[in-house]
Amino acid sequence: MTEEWELVSKATEFIAEEMGVALQRSALSPNIRERMDHSCAVVAPSGAIVAQAEHIPVHLGSFKVGVEQLLAALRSTSSEPGRREMILVNDPYITGTHLNDLMVLAPVHWRGSLVGFVTNKAHHVDVGGSVPGSLNPRAGDLFGEGVVVPPTTIVRASRLDAGAFRLLGSNVRDPEVARGDLEAQIAANRMGVARVRDLFDRFGKALVERSWEESRSRVSATVARALGRMRHGRFSAADAVELGPRMLPIRVSLRVSGAGVLADFQGTSEQVAAPLNAVLGVTYSATAFAVRAALAMTFPTNAGFYDRVQVRAPPGSLVNPDRPAPVSGGNVETSQRIADVVLEALAPSVPHPIPAASSGTMMNIMVGGRRASGRRWAYYETIGGGSGGRSSGNGVSGVHTNMTNTLNTPVEVAEKEYPLLFTSYALRPGSGGVGRFRGGDGLVRGFRLLEPATVSVISDRFYRGPPGRDGGASGRPGRVRLRFRNREKQMPSKFTVDLEPGAEIIVETPGGGGFGAPTRRPRRPSSPAG
Repeated sequence: MTEEWELVSKATEFIAEEMGVALQRSALSPNIRERMDHSCAVVAPSGAIVAQAEHIPVHLGSFKVGVEQLLAALRSTSSEPGRREMILVNDPYITGTHLNDLMVLAPVHWRGSLVGFVTNKAHHVDVGGSVPGSLNPRAGDLFGEGVVVPPTTIVRASRLDAGAFRLLGSNVRDPEVARGDLEAQIAANRMGVARVRDLFDRFGKALVERSWEESRSRVSATVARALGRMRHGRFSAADAVELGPRMLPIRVSLRVSGAGVLADFQGTSEQVAAPLNAVLGVTYSATAFAVRAALAMTFPTNAGFYDRVQVRAPPGSLVNPDRPAPVSGGNVETSQRIADVVLEALAPSVPHPIPAASSGTMMNIMVGGRRASGRRWAYYETIGGGSGGRSSGNGVSGVHTNMTNTLNTPVEVAEKEYPLLFTSYALRPGSGGVGRFRGGDGLVRGFRLLEPATVSVISDRFYRGPPGRDGGASGRPGRVRLRFRNREKQMPSKFTVDLEPGAEIIVETPGGGGFGAPTRRPRRPSSPAG
């Protein structure tokens, strides 16, 4: 029989899930409506995560850091967070991701008491800056990536604050879409507030708070048991992200014990004047994701898990930059590499084999310009790749992996809403690394511009493909080609270019690494005689 604490805990998780459904269904941009690039959570008054939906990994782990930093920022200005109706912020050095992720927080009051918060993040396609899509490969500081919104009251007397939105809307290329997506976030929080109040109405304050604490305690105990089955000690790994041909090292030393996992990134590259720096929230999120995946157990993800994962990242480094270093690509690319190195370091500690590396890039594509009508537009998508081969089978082809959990943008939707014509969308045969079990194949996705536009790409794994494991071969590196007037040009992994109508971009994403030596690959069973 389900105990009351478990009923309350599951109901709280479902509140976060229902918030996500509301956000998706009421958003205007295909990036949220179709790709589901958003995340939701329920938070205790202290800032501890109570429950979160199964949304975007890089968002979810960052809620722990982002909510704590937002509450601290508000209290440092003598502003009690519970007195604000709803708060908007996108400053990455507070929220823990990047400027495109607008974070909205709402307090929940019940019978005169602050009983918690609900919060969500959604990736807005454009937040200003010098390139459409705002992920600027050439940004030298944060201000080249878009408008920075400090903690701001966005809802007053149950209505969107016109002055606050005017400030945001005047800095983005498509204010109508920005407003629609922001109002979807507000609606999701309103639903969350109502559902949490319903929970307190039904079960009472004492039982709900006791249930939340019981869930946290049981998750903590579950994680402790999993840690007890791991090999304890210090384990290290290193990899790199690309800045042109220059490799920026990411090094981690893990201390695994029965109490938890401590990840120390001493020896990682210093921060750079390029948008590859990952704020502390991203570094924490990627580390927590890798640990959570390596535990290979099913349990709710709340403060009971997060309390078992700690991160030490040198200030002024690629994984904990000083303000105002640019960070847009750190959220989407450096996060992937942090997950890779932490999984690699965990491999000798866990009692089961870790898969080979997955594609290792979100392959971010930003396109935008001005329509013939004069209206500006911006389009954003990430493109999946191959997952790594596993000890039990081949990797999966054409999927989003690790720090991303979005869907694709359907070709029909993209062509309907933007001046784009898609020319290809297929698996990339043979791009997965060979091995006893092959890595999954990447994707080929091409499109032609129907109007002049600026195209920007931030991606990785162009110089070195995702490594295999236990004798498996690396996956094939990614590449991007530009075709125009019967000429073809190979592009780097990070670039911005202004293009005329008729130009075609062909994106090929990396395949996953292979697992095990190819000589050990199992033979296919013979076909029965017919």
